[in-house]
Amino acid sequence: MMMQAEEMWIDGEGRHVPADLVKPIDKMKDEVVRRLNAQAEEVQACMAAFKQMALAEAFAAKALIFERYGATLGGKKGNFSLTSYDGSMAVEVQVADRIAFGPELQAARALIDECIESWAEGGNANIRALVDYAFQVNKAGGIDTGRILGLRKLDMKGPDGTPDQKWLTAMSAISDAIQVNGTATYIRFKKKDARGVLSSTVLDFASL
Repeated sequence: MMMQAEEMWIDGEGRHVPADLVKPIDKMKDEVVRRLNAQAEEVQACMAAFKQMALAEAFAAKALIFERYGATLGGKKGNFSLTSYDGSMAVEVQVADRIAFGPELQAARALIDECIESWAEGGNANIRALVDYAFQVNKAGGIDTGRILGLRKLDMKGPDGTPDQKWLTAMSAISDAIQVNGTATYIRFKKKDARGVLSSTVLDFASL
């Protein structure tokens, strides 16, 4: 007669532990975590399917509008919004470029550092803090494109009051570093709140 294999659990270090040696509290936590994660994956799949359906309907509505006026649609680029008849609800679609930076960005940072070192001490601390903030790595492990591109709006001058050429070169390096890696499409659902202001329907757990 064959002996039934003993049930084994895998711990955090990959070791096989007999089921009867696993504490009941650990078994309970394991069950809760696995069940909630499975449900979260189901919700994620539903949200992904809903997004695709909603985008398809929004773009179909846009196509009908273009057809109504005999205009050429010409691809999916461009932002647009659809509004309910009474104006109490809206669906907004935004198509944005995905921007990344090439190695030229490192050259830009080096030039910016040289600028700060060469300028008078007066405002250097504030400028340094601003630049460090712009180049700070975000939670996703990348650099915030908005902060970097925002540096190009600064009108930095040298000690003689004229535009600093090294700074201008650094800003050119930032422009050259920009790489467009496709587009990202966003859809937002809005409804008027008690104040009559269109507010987004939150579909992000972290914001609830």
